Amino acid sequence: MSERDVFEYALLRVVPRVERGECFNAGVLVYCRAKSFVAARTHLDETKLRALDPEADVAGVRAALRAVEGVCAGGKAAGQAAGDDAGRRFRWLIAPRSTVLQPGPVHTGLTADPEAETERLLALLVR
Repeated sequence: MSERDVFEYALLRVVPRVERGECFNAGVLVYCRAKSFVAARTHLDETKLRALDPEADVAGVRAALRAVEGVCAGGKAAGQAAGDDAGRRFRWLIAPRSTVLQPGPVHTGLTADPEAETERLLALLVR
């Protein structure tokens, strides 16, 4: 068995109408300190979004999800966070800042492959 490292993850939840408190998962953030790894994978179910709010700003929600992926990817897409290490970008992303796109609580686990874990969590918890 290959060596496994501790990783942390949080779900990204879409809350179309905060006053109703309804939400659904639209992405996952994964951070593994040992591998200096941070990534986000997203999937917006437009049908769910429109069922909860027919007037929802689909393009705005997609842009917010892309922005999270960009911060994780680093480089120019990360904007001001480009110079931050993986852990700092993860901590910044899990801090609540929007009513429509909200991070869930942080959970932990063990993984030998954080990239594969990210895809597994997306398939299990989002799609």
